[in-house]
Amino acid sequence: MAGGKETPRQKMIGMMYLVLTALLALNVSKSILDAFVAIEENIQISNENEYTRGEEKRLDLKEVSEDKSLPDIQKKAILLMATVKEIDEMTAKRIKMIDDLKVQILKDCGEDVTVGPEHIIRVPYSATKEPLKPARMNLDKVDGKDKYDEPMHLLIGEDIKRPTGEGMKLWKSYNEYRKELTELVASSMPSEGKKFFFKAPSINKFKDFTDLNAQIDKAIEASNVSMDDKEGIKKIYGALTKNEFSDVHDVKGVHWIGKTFDHSPSVAALASLSSLQKEILTARADAVAMIRGRVGGGEYSFNKIMPLAYGPDIANNGEDITLEVLMAAYDSDKQPEVKPNQGSLSETKEGKGYVKLKASGTSEMVLTGTITIKNKAGVPKTMPYTKTVKIMKPEGTVSLPEMNMLYRGYDNKVEGVASGYPESTLSGNGVTLSKSGKGWIGRPGAGRSCTITISGKNTVTNKTVSLGTFTFRVSNLPPPAIFFGSAADGETASKAETRLFAKYPPEIPLNVAFQVVSWELNVAGAPRPAKGTGNQLTPDATSLLKQAKSGSTVSFMTQVKGPDGIIRKKSGVFRI
Repeated sequence: MAGGKETPRQKMIGMMYLVLTALLALNVSKSILDAFVAIEENIQISNENEYTRGEEKRLDLKEVSEDKSLPDIQKKAILLMATVKEIDEMTAKRIKMIDDLKVQILKDCGEDVTVGPEHIIRVPYSATKEPLKPARMNLDKVDGKDKYDEPMHLLIGEDIKRPTGEGMKLWKSYNEYRKELTELVASSMPSEGKKFFFKAPSINKFKDFTDLNAQIDKAIEASNVSMDDKEGIKKIYGALTKNEFSDVHDVKGVHWIGKTFDHSPSVAALASLSSLQKEILTARADAVAMIRGRVGGGEYSFNKIMPLAYGPDIANNGEDITLEVLMAAYDSDKQPEVKPNQGSLSETKEGKGYVKLKASGTSEMVLTGTITIKNKAGVPKTMPYTKTVKIMKPEGTVSLPEMNMLYRGYDNKVEGVASGYPESTLSGNGVTLSKSGKGWIGRPGAGRSCTITISGKNTVTNKTVSLGTFTFRVSNLPPPAIFFGSAADGETASKAETRLFAKYPPEIPLNVAFQVVSWELNVAGAPRPAKGTGNQLTPDATSLLKQAKSGSTVSFMTQVKGPDGIIRKKSGVFRI
């Protein structure tokens, strides 16, 4: 447009394009400014809603404090009303401070701050009537919506990294409110023992919300916060926490005040200040709701009821059991959130979470997890749960009544299973029983019979129930068979064998060790027998065997001794 070769007509066309571009830019700016006006209007409506929410809880608590029909609850409510009064005083201080900044911005921008329905300030702030309600404004009436020098000068000063204006006083007061509010709520929880308290940290730097929550949790655990208050304190503190410094485009270390109000049009600055008021009123409403919940009757809402019955997890025929029957109430609009550590959550309905899993193990399963439910104020309450399930091993037995036999002097292995019970015990009459691993060892006495009683123990109730008594015949151990080497009685043996053995053949399934005490060898045609002790043949006996003709028979007459100490005579005949 400034070229020397352009004709007047071309210069005029260029000027028209320039004016058109400027008009389009102005139209875009006007749209953005109108958007800030709409946003601020919505924030003001939200402020009124949060104010009303807090007032409902306060008035509800006030009503309880004036109810003389329950003196103990009334006394508690009166003390808590004093805490709410402190909360409202510290909240009103910040609401007024921010409202004063809003009015100052309007004045600095040359706006008319006259109060009236047709003016910017429709309803002024009142420290006497409603000190918690911000002034009601109509930013559509602002003439200089795009002015940004005045808000910057008032709130920031000259350096967005190190603000020195009124914004820094606001920043300090905002953080002090976070500290004062959370510490007051925690310390006002009634306690019969050590007084509850929360030492609020100065958290103004965090990577993300996970990091922020971790820092808050650490501070809570370092204090003595009531279990019922932990989630509420965490929610309030987190909602009032901002990163103090951040990077804005190419500029590093910009303060939150500088980032928020740098080159911010007046209507945008006013909207940001109203947003801070909303955060403060929300925190106040949450705090009052927590305090109201400390007095019976109102923290959680219920609109459904259902009967519940609980009893022991293990019960057997004939056993006395006790049921615990109660009526449970739940809110169908606020189903609990169940997070099991074992198994998986299949569904949540009727106020209950259904966890499915397979039973495993040999003794018991300890099932854990958490269940979370929100109160009327939306504050989540999380509690751990633990459930122990006794694991019963499926068992089946087949018995042979005619074979019920115990042998004297022998460690009879006995097993008993009390189906339906996690533990079983055996006791005897005429027999001594001792535990051995998973089974028992039975050693009968001199009688011809004995009895064994099996009992089951319910480890939940610690009750022991007798399940039956069984009779067993008692006998001495049967005599063993004589083996010459590996040859059994009546079989062919080698002349080279030199040892005798006394033991049971495979058809007798008893694990008994017999000792050969003495023996006498007779060989057909020999003038005299050979004798010896122990199970080893003497040289005379081996020489006698070598002289015997092949196919002839030899016999051993032995004395053997078992674990019962009885000496038994037993013979064996072999071909060689």
